[in-house]
Amino acid sequence: MPFTMQTKDKVVFHTSDQISAAGGVAHGFASRLGGVSTGHCAELNLGLTRHDSPEAVRENYHRFCAALGTDVNGLVFSHQVHEDTIRVVQASDVLADIFAPIPYDADGLITDQPGLCLTIYYADCIPVLLYDPVKKVIAAVHSGWRGTALGIAPKAVKKMQDLYDSDPKDVLAAIGPGIGPCCFETHDDVPTAMTAQLGPGVMDHVTTLPNGKFQVDLKGILTWQLTAVGVTPDHLEVLPLCTGCHPELYWSHRKMGDRRGNQAAMIQLIP
Repeated sequence: MPFTMQTKDKVVFHTSDQISAAGGVAHGFASRLGGVSTGHCAELNLGLTRHDSPEAVRENYHRFCAALGTDVNGLVFSHQVHEDTIRVVQASDVLADIFAPIPYDADGLITDQPGLCLTIYYADCIPVLLYDPVKKVIAAVHSGWRGTALGIAPKAVKKMQDLYDSDPKDVLAAIGPGIGPCCFETHDDVPTAMTAQLGPGVMDHVTTLPNGKFQVDLKGILTWQLTAVGVTPDHLEVLPLCTGCHPELYWSHRKMGDRRGNQAAMIQLIP
């Protein structure tokens, strides 16, 4: 598995081996373990709208950032709406308080500014972290099935190329924990919508079940999309763990509904 599961001060998280080896960034994908939240949000809830104690969430952010080595005072958040907007962020996007309203909708964040900690959330949707160690550019993408159908991850690579002159062959891509095809069973609306957006090739990552439903491999589709825009297979890592299969590690919206917390993924260029 090209990821490492780490535990620091009881905080359990995953890091991409290739991103760690490249240096110059701090990053990680959270599990639900190692925080101070209780009840339906136990333990490391990083969601800001999960009906959790604000004091607990603040402490969880301090613990997670300390474990990763990211700057809790440089957090830039995403107000996720399952679309394909990718926001270029700067220092002015750091909120004075983590519970302050986020004045934009975005499912992707991108920057070349050191010190800004890009933060996205997941509880089944797939978190993707991108890093160009040559041009020193990072991006974080929240890719549920709708965002995947809209091509948000390859669009982030294209934005790195257009805005910062990144070569896709230099981009390191880490596809983190999220719902697997084992637990993502749908009616025909999802594969129909994805085929309409992405073409018939998407069906290579969809299995038709005897009951007439479908299993959709979002991580497989993301891998297909990213390699199609020039990310090399050697620079693309996929964490196979399914959020639905591992309630001991993750919250899953499909398995738990709204009585749950949120995991977060972060990446920051080290100043």
